[in-house]
Amino acid sequence: MDKLSPQDDLFGTEEGEPRGEPSSVYRPLADRLRPSHVDEFAGQVRVVGETAPLRVAMEKRQAHSCLLWGPPGVGKTTLAGLYAERLQAEIVYMSAVEAGVRELRAVIQGARERRQSSGRLTVLFLDEIHRFNKSQQDQLLPSVERGVLVLVGATTENPSFSLNNALLSRLRVYRLQPLDDAAMHALLDRALTHPQGVRETTGGPPLVMESAIADRLVAAADGDARRLLTLLELAAQLAGDRADGTAREVGEETLESLLSQSPRRFDQGGDEFYDQISAMHKAIRGSNPDAGAYWLLRMLDGGADPSYLARRLVRIASEDIGNADPRALTMALDAWTAFDRLGVPEGELMLTQAAMYLAVAPKSNAVYTAHKAILATVKQRGTDPVPMHLRNAPTALMEREGWGKGYRYAHDEPEAYAAGETYLPDGLVGTRFYAPVERGLERSIAERMRYWGELDAQAPEKRTPESDLPSG
Repeated sequence: MDKLSPQDDLFGTEEGEPRGEPSSVYRPLADRLRPSHVDEFAGQVRVVGETAPLRVAMEKRQAHSCLLWGPPGVGKTTLAGLYAERLQAEIVYMSAVEAGVRELRAVIQGARERRQSSGRLTVLFLDEIHRFNKSQQDQLLPSVERGVLVLVGATTENPSFSLNNALLSRLRVYRLQPLDDAAMHALLDRALTHPQGVRETTGGPPLVMESAIADRLVAAADGDARRLLTLLELAAQLAGDRADGTAREVGEETLESLLSQSPRRFDQGGDEFYDQISAMHKAIRGSNPDAGAYWLLRMLDGGADPSYLARRLVRIASEDIGNADPRALTMALDAWTAFDRLGVPEGELMLTQAAMYLAVAPKSNAVYTAHKAILATVKQRGTDPVPMHLRNAPTALMEREGWGKGYRYAHDEPEAYAAGETYLPDGLVGTRFYAPVERGLERSIAERMRYWGELDAQAPEKRTPESDLPSG
């Protein structure tokens, strides 16, 4: 069985077509510049640096199944190919999006036969492994356990949530990061100078650009090597010839045309999305309006659902501010309403205003803490009966049976407060859930509650559970 390239499907080319590619077949720049040795690999020093674990395993030809976890365009497919080549193993590329149990069994059977006939190892590169369900993942366990094949999985999702524990425990996890600017610039320089680089796209003349243009191109790629090379290839096709015909140049107009149709990378609903949501929430909680607004606008720029962000701002207003500044909740709701009416881009300003207001507002999680404590008590205690004095007595029979007996109407009491009265079930009398902080409006609320506590302590007679029972 021939080695399959990342461009081939599981079983090679279509029936009747020979393997291999004629020189006239188009190959994207990203594929032409795929590294042939780990020394050419861009970035990822923690994974493939000279003393990094995977690099050491490759140098010593130590086969092991592993998981490459990282965002798109950081070299997961390339690294799997280099690993298999170093192991002198056959590599089969498979996508979990398209493959199922039948295809998986065919690969396992092929690996088993290859090992028996030639002793050659098989590496299965399984892209987007997180898309396999539990049953499909379980199909891999015996083969990985017995070494029938070496599994190299690739995922953009947190494997703690997307892979079952049985499979995860058999894989070494290597975390790949978005490429930094230095690695991206090195990749850009290689693409501009390599014989199979962008000159093959332009048909001969070199491609040039000013450093400011290169910086913007790198920034637009957002740590994604494949994205950078795709943008560069498009830029080469759009670039104009210099007057002297010695080169093609990417200018400001070309770049603007290119980037205006190239949205930022954004992982809606994935790890990157929830990491940024967490950063926004924590920045606002930490009273940093600049960072709170930055993460908000970063997500809006990336294509996040504005309604989701508006809902999160409303949540923050209650969870992290609460009664320290009740206006925060009104501000968040008003911003949401304004956005719904104005849309993009005008309405984004209202969301930014709300985020900044929430960040500078006094903070209190007293309502949030009380909410959790009360809910836990309700679930733990079940259905405590309503005290008799708090019940309504709409009929004469209920009144004779004690419904509402002894209830004190607060507006008839001094300062509209019935000192010593109780309002919780008998088993919870005296329990305090809400503890306002000494910040913002809650400072005044705390003072008022302390005053009411003093009145309760001075009350001549406190209600006891027995007083709630009907007499005779």
